[in-house]
Amino acid sequence: MSLWPPFRCGWKLGPRYSRRASPQLPQQDFEALLAECLRNGCLFEDTSFPATLSSIGSGSLLEKLPPRLQWKRPPELHSNPQFYFAKTKRLDLCQGMVGDCWFLAALQALTLHQDILSRVVPLNQSFTEKYAGIFRFWFWHYGKWVPVVIDDRLPVNEAGQLLFVSSTYKNLFWGALLEKAYAKLSGSYEDLQSGQVSEALVDFTGGVTMTINLAEAHGNLWDILTKATYNRTLIGCQTHSGKEKILENGLVEGHAYTVTGIRKVTCKHRPEYLVKLRNPWGRVEWKGDWSDSSSKWELLSPKEKILLLRKDNDGEFWMTLQDFKTHFVLLVICKLTPGLLSQEAAQKWTYTMREGRWEKRSTAGGQRQLLQGTFWKNPQFLLSVWRPEEGRRSLRPCSVLVSLLQKPRHRCRKRKPHLAIGFYLYRYHDDQRRLSPEFFQRNTPLSQPDRFLKEKEVSQELCLEPGTYLIVPCTSEANQKSEFILRVFSRKHIFYEIGSNSGVVFSKEIEDQNEGQDEFFTKFFEKYPEINAVQLQSILNQMTWSHLGSRQPFFSLEACQGILALLDLNASGTMSIQEFRDLWKQLKLYQKVFHKQDNGSGYLNWEQLRAAMKEAGIVLSDDVCQLMLVRYGCPRLQMGFVSFVHLMLRVENMEDVFQNLTQDGKGIYLQKPEWMMMALYS
Repeated sequence: MSLWPPFRCGWKLGPRYSRRASPQLPQQDFEALLAECLRNGCLFEDTSFPATLSSIGSGSLLEKLPPRLQWKRPPELHSNPQFYFAKTKRLDLCQGMVGDCWFLAALQALTLHQDILSRVVPLNQSFTEKYAGIFRFWFWHYGKWVPVVIDDRLPVNEAGQLLFVSSTYKNLFWGALLEKAYAKLSGSYEDLQSGQVSEALVDFTGGVTMTINLAEAHGNLWDILTKATYNRTLIGCQTHSGKEKILENGLVEGHAYTVTGIRKVTCKHRPEYLVKLRNPWGRVEWKGDWSDSSSKWELLSPKEKILLLRKDNDGEFWMTLQDFKTHFVLLVICKLTPGLLSQEAAQKWTYTMREGRWEKRSTAGGQRQLLQGTFWKNPQFLLSVWRPEEGRRSLRPCSVLVSLLQKPRHRCRKRKPHLAIGFYLYRYHDDQRRLSPEFFQRNTPLSQPDRFLKEKEVSQELCLEPGTYLIVPCTSEANQKSEFILRVFSRKHIFYEIGSNSGVVFSKEIEDQNEGQDEFFTKFFEKYPEINAVQLQSILNQMTWSHLGSRQPFFSLEACQGILALLDLNASGTMSIQEFRDLWKQLKLYQKVFHKQDNGSGYLNWEQLRAAMKEAGIVLSDDVCQLMLVRYGCPRLQMGFVSFVHLMLRVENMEDVFQNLTQDGKGIYLQKPEWMMMALYS
């Protein structure tokens, strides 16, 4: 029996569908199109990105396609198609024929942050409720969030297998549909061939990317990674450039990876710093020290080994920090709040964005080497910065983050490559008029590009004395036409283009969820590098649990001993600042989902507990959920926040153990020492 209505409908340009000026995306009213499809009993067909070879593109990708390419919808490919389900906590996407490992590496990083993922991928879409073959995704596109509407026809081979992004769960399709939406945003699937991880990270978040050349990385790389994993960041990396090929050590040359975690472990009384990575292919892994088959794992305690090592060719693996620096060339960190490297006590940040353009023979002046000719013609932006708590007379330096993004010059991403861009910073003492060539001849910039980069975004963190500065964005050569966006983040500033008609633009405030807390943690751990259960209790009971209102929780010593036992992998009886930051990241999520389900009583009943766990990505059967309420709840079969924390940590631990030990995804075999270790410590 056919699943489909007797007819389908395609939408042409009309009142709900209009084109902006090139190179912008066509605008489509998702709600109106969905309502019309449901009313007419038809499935949406997107004529702006049709199920034809024109959407694949016109380059080398066409040569890889099978002879009998077909376009099919998920309900035609699986009897029980799912858009997304919370149980798939682990990274489950695999790259297909498109050479878009940079996109997949960024996407895998996105899956580690459920709240950010749900901003890009509305998770309430499905193939059952209000299904009409139409889906919507959101991307941060040069200054604003834009919706991209697609139909769900996907390219498959004759056997019905997806040609491009797929999931290890064969009935899961959100990744394939998101890739299609991103291909539409970029022009075609062909336009996703080759790119930088930083590009996709910005499009998924609107954050600012920082690229570190690992060959030049300073000795504080581990500190940067530690703070990055604790903060709201997405992290990717790239191997040395070259034709994509598998090396003898298992790494892929010219390839992008996701950084999924870090861990300091103790082996034979000395620390080892490990980095966890994932290959977007979903297979092919590192073969050196600390790989899945390495003998190095025998140096760890049984519990640490069980919780960290997963022997499965799923593309995810560990390696030492030193091997990471040796075999990878770039580390890309996408920051959602600017204060990653700032040493200041956390306070609120402000943000201003301005648009500009380089016009041939007008404002496209090129780089500073062209002083005698055209450099002074570039757009000039005035920036005044100061510390809000001390006023403009303070001499203490201010942390400032500047980001320059170039807009696409063609509807298709690869048709016109990025220009080489950068910006200069000068101290500014003049009035508010555009500066003449003489100013630039007399003055040396405080900051200038080491090299001009052909990338979508370049950014720099600056430490400036309070005062007024001039920012000059430019291309490496004169008379190169393009549009750009210049963003400034600082504690307090005024920022505008000199000579423009738009006047001063007031900055917006950015909420830093870690405000004040990181400074407190750092100072505490400077005094106590490793903390025990008593000190953990002191920290947790001093913190303000903002989502829990007046019902602030009290962590007993017994509760803290239980938490420490779950997280203390090397059986030292203590916890490091890295381990605590990982814990605190989880606790913030737990209080958020607990508060959302709590009706004000400070406790969750069975139904609320089940909903809270599901939102946190844990799906348990009704029987197990009821049993957990009996085990961790109070006699009234209700659960308070502290008990909820202990339960969530234990369930997540056991999920990790199962995934690491299972061979078939259905069961595990434990030797007696392993069983005793897990039973006693978890």
